[in-house]
Amino acid sequence: MTTLTLLVKATNFGQAKQIDELLQTEFGELDLEVKVLTNSKNRWVQVSLSGEDEAIATSYINREIGTCPGSLENAKNFPVMRGFISKLDLSKQEVVVDVGIFEPKIVQATIPLTTFHTQLMNGKALDLKKIAESYALAERSPLSIKAVSPLTDATEGFQAELAAEQVEKLHAWQQSLLDRLIVLGASKETLENVLKRTRLTRDVIDIEDLGMFEHALTCKLGTNAAGLVSVVGRYLRNSVFVVFNAKKSLDLLSEHTLTS
Repeated sequence: MTTLTLLVKATNFGQAKQIDELLQTEFGELDLEVKVLTNSKNRWVQVSLSGEDEAIATSYINREIGTCPGSLENAKNFPVMRGFISKLDLSKQEVVVDVGIFEPKIVQATIPLTTFHTQLMNGKALDLKKIAESYALAERSPLSIKAVSPLTDATEGFQAELAAEQVEKLHAWQQSLLDRLIVLGASKETLENVLKRTRLTRDVIDIEDLGMFEHALTCKLGTNAAGLVSVVGRYLRNSVFVVFNAKKSLDLLSEHTLTS
């Protein structure tokens, strides 16, 4: 039997059911028994696979969904770890990221404020709250990171930085000049149905997958992402919305570059 921790957090039973239905459909023709479980402590979704075709299913999951380290020992095999922001600690001025390490106990990563200054602000000082607002960083947001402190003795946590791919994505969003509405807690199919129902398909030009239940709605030029919240929010009451305003983000960076 193979047990995997998927790169997915399920905040309710319905989401866990969707994952189960997806895997049962994908693996329906395989010699395989699939069981989906949700870790009650931190909501990571785990799946157990047993049967002749375990290797095929494991390969599919790694490729199409992604997995977490699970253990501190296994984390050494993940040069880039993907996880979710568990806390924006404004008192300590750091971001805490859950990357799915819970053996022998839960271990999380921290990204200090100075790292955001270096990676996102061209070295310019700005407090964490303003940076988070500028780059749409919020609790439950997916994030790709890289460990910068040794994992061997990281039983109390480890320090990290944003992975290169994460920095590139945020800068690409910034340079696009297009607003994005980040929706946390809804499947792509649900979002597509909501956009059709609200007739917002003319205002939203793309749904970018950030995770299985995390997406970015890319707005057409001139459409304000903040204005969409009240419309789609009526149909997505259990979701969290975070606005990425490209122009404000660029203006903030330019302002501090000029005044520093």
